[in-house]
Amino acid sequence: MSSDPRFHGAVKRLKQIPKVYMVLSSKGGVGKSIVSTLLSYYSSLKNTPTGLLDLDFTNPSTHIILGFRPEELSYREEKGLEPFKIGKLSYFSIISFTKDNPLVLKGEEVRNVMREVLSIVNWVGVQKLFIDTPPGLSDEQLEAIYNLKGLVKPIVVSTPHKLSIQSVSRLVRILRDAGVDEIILVENMGSGELKTFADSEGLKYAGYIPFVENIEECIGSISKLENCRIREYFEAILTKI
Repeated sequence: MSSDPRFHGAVKRLKQIPKVYMVLSSKGGVGKSIVSTLLSYYSSLKNTPTGLLDLDFTNPSTHIILGFRPEELSYREEKGLEPFKIGKLSYFSIISFTKDNPLVLKGEEVRNVMREVLSIVNWVGVQKLFIDTPPGLSDEQLEAIYNLKGLVKPIVVSTPHKLSIQSVSRLVRILRDAGVDEIILVENMGSGELKTFADSEGLKYAGYIPFVENIEECIGSISKLENCRIREYFEAILTKI
């Protein structure tokens, strides 16, 4: 494990949470943030205290999916930062500090912000935590996965398209090399085509979410999320992870 005391702080906080998932994608455009947000929100509607952490510092979008403006989000300092509460959902995004202003971070800066956030947010009482990450697998994400191994399970989101499948195979190899055994696959904008691929790669296939022509019907407000016509697919996935 890293000698950085912030990682020890992160481990201490995450150990309190029975289930922690880091949601990854090998490339952009596969709907990873929508999957992260809707899985966490629907989990909270099952009366399960659930957390959603947005670690995409450059282009955070989970607040848009939930239907909140940056200025509406606030955090109370209590043994760290207490997340913003949306019913049973505890939510944290750096957007509340940047206020939609561009945040250009590189290399060590990204690593430092990620370590800081993981160590200071207080998820007390949360039973499930979903961590939304930037597309791809950066050194910073890989460092977090390696140092939090055993506490965090990766959920890889992919579409059934050929280019996406090929890049997922590379991502899986990187995760395996980092010592990650259990990798969960969620198929987005598909109909079950990736089940065979998941079996061949030794992945846990959690299910699929069908393509929705107008995804705006399902995002942008709490009422839209609650009345989304593909909600049942997310709820089915929650029973398998």
